[in-house]
Amino acid sequence: MVKIVKTGCLALSLSAALAFADAPVEGCADGAVVSSISFEGLEHTKSRVVERELLNKVGEPFSAKNFEAEKLRLQDLDLFTEVSVSCEGSKLTYRFKEIFRWIPAPAGKKTDRDGLMLGLALANLNVLGEDIRAEVQYRTTVDPFFDKNEYAFYASSPYFLGFPLGWNFEFLVTDSYDNIRGFQENSILLDLDLDYKVLPHLSLLWTVAGRDLQDAAFLPELGIGFAFDYRDSKLDTRRGVYFEYMLTHVGEGDDSDSDCDVSNGESCRGMGGENFWEYLTDARAYFTLGKFVTGATALVRLRPGDVEFYDYYYHGGANTFRGHEADSGSLGVHEALLTLEERFVLLERRSASVAGVNFFYGVQLVAGLDGSLLWDKGHPGWDDYEGAVYGGVHLVIPALDRIRFEVGYSPDKGEPVFYFGLFDKVTSSRWRSR
Repeated sequence: MVKIVKTGCLALSLSAALAFADAPVEGCADGAVVSSISFEGLEHTKSRVVERELLNKVGEPFSAKNFEAEKLRLQDLDLFTEVSVSCEGSKLTYRFKEIFRWIPAPAGKKTDRDGLMLGLALANLNVLGEDIRAEVQYRTTVDPFFDKNEYAFYASSPYFLGFPLGWNFEFLVTDSYDNIRGFQENSILLDLDLDYKVLPHLSLLWTVAGRDLQDAAFLPELGIGFAFDYRDSKLDTRRGVYFEYMLTHVGEGDDSDSDCDVSNGESCRGMGGENFWEYLTDARAYFTLGKFVTGATALVRLRPGDVEFYDYYYHGGANTFRGHEADSGSLGVHEALLTLEERFVLLERRSASVAGVNFFYGVQLVAGLDGSLLWDKGHPGWDDYEGAVYGGVHLVIPALDRIRFEVGYSPDKGEPVFYFGLFDKVTSSRWRSR
């Protein structure tokens, strides 16, 4: 399961000079047997976090190709702005520059339903040096202020007690009027996702969640799946393919409104229980030629059974379909999101330091095609399809993955729309508010 910590923290003070560095393989000859490995620059990160990502081993021949793969794996941890290696004889020394660890900062979130939300957050990107991320947040809408509110706690790590068992925990309290589906959402969500790496490119997935939604029955979720991951990097992927399949059941097996007591003045509006299965397919493929990165993605979710209106999918906006904004006319039980995107790497990832705070950034120009299928029953038809073109600029940064500035145009609407988004669109499509 592709999961990303839904952190929205970003240091905003950028007033000092920038210091850049690349990552050479200094003095290391292919084939030389490695006698020892040491680390420099690990002030907050425990050495075992790095060791489990290394492909070059003591007693084996050094390989520059292995180091390039190691570098991508280490960058995926989102803990370092720089990773380099040098050799003195047969001794390898890995050097690191760590990203900021504590982030007391503004918090941000951008959804198609609520728009831009800002607030305060306190995050630790490397708890106890074990590559555990934890964050508390408060967010509210900016137009108007305090109209919709969220309180959140997130925690995640790719390992659990030394085992390759990735986990992602979320606790979210929402007080928000859903103007797309037309109801007041007062809810509490608890969610735990697990990712166990059986083989280097194969993971087994589990998810368990529970939602307490006011005026509706309690909504448990339980799912299982698998994923094949042959990407060179999970963040800013350049080559490879990813395929995931998940089967999830939502609801308690009936469509009872018994938890909604009209005599107490509750506005039930039919917000009873749900009982449906969700079949999810997430497929991604990437190819790079020079500075051009081509990506094709498809997210398909079919949900046979009883799905209430408060859980209908919507399309429209930076996280779904970049041809128009989301509204009550773009709702459906089932969905398919298709994207073909071309990225031009204008500025490769560079490390920087401002007032002692280490981070990295990169710039990419993008253009692509969005396809949207949204329907209620049976099979989709052409009447359920919409298409759009878009283009823009992406700023690649730590924690948020990327900030997206895009303009989309749909022939059906006839006018361009500006979008601002956080994270890769294919990621935000997965965890957007339902």
